[in-house]
Amino acid sequence: MPSVRRRSRDWFDDPQIYGWLRTAALRGLGLTAVASDDRPIIGIANTWSELTHCNAHLRQLAEAVRRGVWQTGGLPLEFPVLSPGEFHSRPTAMLYRNLASMDAEEAIRSNPLDAVVLLGGCDKTTPALLMGAASADVPAILVTGGPQLNAHWRGETVGSCTDCRRYQVELRAGRITEADWADLQSNMIRSAGHCMTMGTASTMACLVEALGIAPPGNGAIPAADSRRLQLAESAGRYAVDLANRDVRPSQILTPAAFDNAIRVLHAIGGSTNAVIHLIAIAGRLGIDLELERFDELSRSTPLLVDLKPAGRFLMEDFCYAGGVPALIAEMGQFLDLTTPTVTGRTLGENCAGAQVWNREVIRPLDRPLHPEGGLAVLHGSLAPAGAIIKPAAATPTLLTHRGRAVVFEDHDDLFHRVDDPSLDVRPDDVLVLRRAGPIGGPGMPEWGLLPIPKKLLAAGVRDMVRISDARISGTAYGTVVVHVSPESAAGGALAAVRSGDLIELDVPNRRLDLLVEPQELTRRLATVAKAKSQPDRGYGLLYAQHVLQAEQGCDFDFLCATNARQSRARSGAE
Repeated sequence: MPSVRRRSRDWFDDPQIYGWLRTAALRGLGLTAVASDDRPIIGIANTWSELTHCNAHLRQLAEAVRRGVWQTGGLPLEFPVLSPGEFHSRPTAMLYRNLASMDAEEAIRSNPLDAVVLLGGCDKTTPALLMGAASADVPAILVTGGPQLNAHWRGETVGSCTDCRRYQVELRAGRITEADWADLQSNMIRSAGHCMTMGTASTMACLVEALGIAPPGNGAIPAADSRRLQLAESAGRYAVDLANRDVRPSQILTPAAFDNAIRVLHAIGGSTNAVIHLIAIAGRLGIDLELERFDELSRSTPLLVDLKPAGRFLMEDFCYAGGVPALIAEMGQFLDLTTPTVTGRTLGENCAGAQVWNREVIRPLDRPLHPEGGLAVLHGSLAPAGAIIKPAAATPTLLTHRGRAVVFEDHDDLFHRVDDPSLDVRPDDVLVLRRAGPIGGPGMPEWGLLPIPKKLLAAGVRDMVRISDARISGTAYGTVVVHVSPESAAGGALAAVRSGDLIELDVPNRRLDLLVEPQELTRRLATVAKAKSQPDRGYGLLYAQHVLQAEQGCDFDFLCATNARQSRARSGAE
């Protein structure tokens, strides 16, 4: 029995005709008196979509959740949530993450749900669901669809889409043929699920487990593994328990839980995108999660997981090595193991007894891949509000570098000029792309992995320093600086860079500087246009007017808990 009055009773105990009609509507689904016998109603928020191939198997997971809910006396009711997929959404799924979060939030808030199971998978669906659930603050548990099985091609284990990118470079360099490229395409995605490298989807699947909002094992069990269905079934049971105890996301997603997630992010060599998503989720709860916290924890967290794009292995290997529970048990001294989780146990209790079964995949603390974490936060005259680099996936010799800027005004300019034989570019130059940020993209597309000019590829060059206000896919690799803020379209310093300027990257000292005199920088910035023309209608207009910068999570200003409270206070005062 519940320890508190059920939220759903406010709908069905309505003394007016509406309560009667709501029960009649459920009976219209073929249900009997289940709506009036005080059982918890558990929503299943499903981002299933055939336009999002990573999530195309979530109907099967939803059925497993449904079994778990019925087993423990709940009533499962499934509903759809917008499913932005990175492969098909143009210009980027990130443009629609906030819209999907609003869809989830309003669906949860407006319906008679005592708890909700969130089903996500592809990059933006997982943070969107969690952002919406955090804002609604109704008991919630998150289950992701799991990674694809390892892919194999011509005797090599390959991962989407780290190796897609690697072989595309070789195609452009003339090292493989179009026939080879087509053959690789038919082999790359061999099962349901999201990318099986430590890309953004895998990273977020691991981090929600570290946050305590997903059940143990969520991070690494492959989509095709029957244990993924077992996990989903258990989530249905946990959801009923959460409803009975009225345990809300705000009670689980605490500052200590976010610190745990950041530590795990660094230990797994996770995606740069996770920084934006964690900040946005925290902001929905009124937690001010600053970039500096990511860098502070990186300095003292070792990189332990050897996965592509920063390492050698893939998520299937990580699962067999013990997954997130084994990693948490290994690095427990860096974590707060007393944080609560959706299982009713603490994080430490969830992972007690977990063992590492492959020490090449999950390194011991005394033999880390690197003594510091996989990500670093940079500041300087080119990024006053911050920028991100993934040193674990970069070329070590380029982490301290000074070179001439080669500037591309936008993505179209890059596309048309990067392979021009007359382009003035040398191997030690720094490629710069602007107008690719939250406003300039719009939506901050994954354009940060600028292609190396073809004439340099032909000469054997495979990495260069690349800088932009864009994002990169979590599957990408190279010496790539992204999330430069303020973005160029908002009048940031990136807008003032000219080809031939010297740029200095100093990752050990966390610096990114444009080597021009401050007075000259100020003069240039006074002459640059701040933004492209805004859309004149719909969601695009809303986005352009309210999106925040990268260091603030790219959320909408009116959705952040602190800003929303201030807005309501102003409205009340007026």
